[in-house]
Amino acid sequence: MLKYIAKRIGLALITIFTVATLTFFLMNMVPGGPFLSEKAVSPAAQAALEAKYGLDKPLSQQYLTYMKDALHGDFGESLKQRGRTVTSIIVSKFPVSARVGGLSVIVALLVGIPLGCLAATHRGKTLDSVISVISTCGIAVPSFVICTLLLYFLGSKVKILPTYGIGTWKHYVMPVIALALYPTAYIMRLMRSSMLDVLGQDYMRTATAKGVKPFFRLFKHALRNALLPVITYVGPMMAYTMTGSFVVEKIFTIPGLGNEFVSSIINRDYTMIMGTTIFLATLMVVMNVLVDIVYKLVDPRIKLK
Repeated sequence: MLKYIAKRIGLALITIFTVATLTFFLMNMVPGGPFLSEKAVSPAAQAALEAKYGLDKPLSQQYLTYMKDALHGDFGESLKQRGRTVTSIIVSKFPVSARVGGLSVIVALLVGIPLGCLAATHRGKTLDSVISVISTCGIAVPSFVICTLLLYFLGSKVKILPTYGIGTWKHYVMPVIALALYPTAYIMRLMRSSMLDVLGQDYMRTATAKGVKPFFRLFKHALRNALLPVITYVGPMMAYTMTGSFVVEKIFTIPGLGNEFVSSIINRDYTMIMGTTIFLATLMVVMNVLVDIVYKLVDPRIKLK
C-alpha cells in the first residue's frame, strides 16, 4: 500500500508539473497582456509595469523563475489586484467555493444513489422511465440554463430566494441546485447501470435462493459492489464542485475561487491563472489518489500495485 501511494504521489507531481508547464506557455501564446486594458497607460508606464513583474524578460527565463518560486510555495503577486498575493486570494476565496461545492456533492450523493437504485430495481416500469427522463435532462441541459430558470422562477416570479451573493442559508439554495443537478443525474445513470450489472451476478441469485430479504440483498450485497463506478466519478466531481463551478459562481455573484478564475482569464492576470490552475490540478490529483485508496477499503479484492 505504501509503495503504491508513493508511486501515485510521484505520478501526481509529474502531472501537476505538466499541467503548470502547458498552462504557462499556452497562456502566454494568447494575444494581449495584463496591462493593455489599463486606462491612460503610456508606453513608458506599461514598460515599467512589465519590468516590475518580470514580464520584459525572455519567456524561458520567466518560466524558470516562476517554477522556482512555485516550488517554494510562492505563486507571486496578482497583476490586477495590486498588493495581494495569489496565495492569499486562494486562501480567502476557496472556503466559499468549498461550502457551495461540498453541499452540492452531498446533495448529488444523497439523491443520485437512491434514485439510481430505485431505477434498477424497477427496471422497465414507470418509475424507471421517470428517473431516466430526469437524469437525461439533468445531463443535457447546460448549467447556465438551469441558473436562468432558477433566477426567473424562484428569484423573480415567486421571490422566495435571493438572487446574488452569499449570506444566509437561502443564498445557497439556488447555486447548490444548479451545481448538483448534473452530478446527480450522472450518478443516477451510473448507479442504475452498475446496479443492474450486479443484480445479474451469481451471488445475488444465490442470496435470493437462500431467502435473503430484498432490503438486505440490495443494501448489503449489491450496493457495495455497485458503488465502485460511482466512487471513481466522485473524486474528480468533488474537486470540480469544491473549487466552484465558474459559470454558477459568475451568475450568482458568489465571491468564490471560480469567479476569481474567470476574472483572471478575462483580465490576463497571469499569476492568478497559474496559481488557480495549479491549485485545481493538485486538488484533482489528490482526490484521485484518495479514490484509489477508498476503492481498496470498499472492495478488499482490489490489489493496489
